Amino acid sequence: MRKSKGLLIDISRCVGCGECSRACAVTNHLPEEEATELSATHYTVVQSYNNDQTYVRRMCMHCEQPTCVSACLVGAFTKTDTGAVLYDESKCIGCRYCMQACPFEVPRYEWTSLSPRVQKCKMCYELVAAGGQTACSEACPVEATVFGDRDELIKEARRRIDENPDEYIDYIYGLHEAGGTAVMFISNVPFEELGFPMNVPKNPIPELSWRVLSQIPKYSVAAGVVLFGINWITKRRTEVARFEAEEKRKQELHN
Repeated sequence: MRKSKGLLIDISRCVGCGECSRACAVTNHLPEEEATELSATHYTVVQSYNNDQTYVRRMCMHCEQPTCVSACLVGAFTKTDTGAVLYDESKCIGCRYCMQACPFEVPRYEWTSLSPRVQKCKMCYELVAAGGQTACSEACPVEATVFGDRDELIKEARRRIDENPDEYIDYIYGLHEAGGTAVMFISNVPFEELGFPMNVPKNPIPELSWRVLSQIPKYSVAAGVVLFGINWITKRRTEVARFEAEEKRKQELHN
């Protein structure tokens, strides 16, 4: 069985050059303009803190036991053996439960599209499956983002912290959060000062939710799915109608 891959992001080394986000845009055929917030067209961004003295990447954490996978009613999300969490738009019904379930608030929705999809980092699945590395890690000029086997990245993170105890916070973010993530961070600044959620459970969240769901009779779940489907179709038609009306009004004003 293939070892799960991952990324180690060393915040203390990041210089804010943005090469990671540009490489991501090129690889995924996304707009190359700079952005500071994740969106349907920006899978990773670099945010600045402490008067541009500290730079932090934001992206999908690719949880070891993803909540988005367990929350999806139709199996549109899967955890792969490379470590990446992938999304299959052909299965998606637009419920956006994945967005609500993600403890890191990562998935983004194509709100302006008439055929909207959920978008997020794919951890360059095709490149990694072929034996390569992620575009962002290859593009990083200072090894602030390192790609490799997750187990080896944990050792590297521990080595950097132990050899430079005055330069790092003694904590690997993502080692245990939500049961562990493929993307992990080390930092010279406390994570709570950099916008990282610190209240994420250490146990896998799907395990917590299953304890509740397992008590619900199967027929209740099935009925809920049917009712949800009807509700979703009704809301989706309303959203599309509203969008079409707004577009028509804009065209009339333009003409």
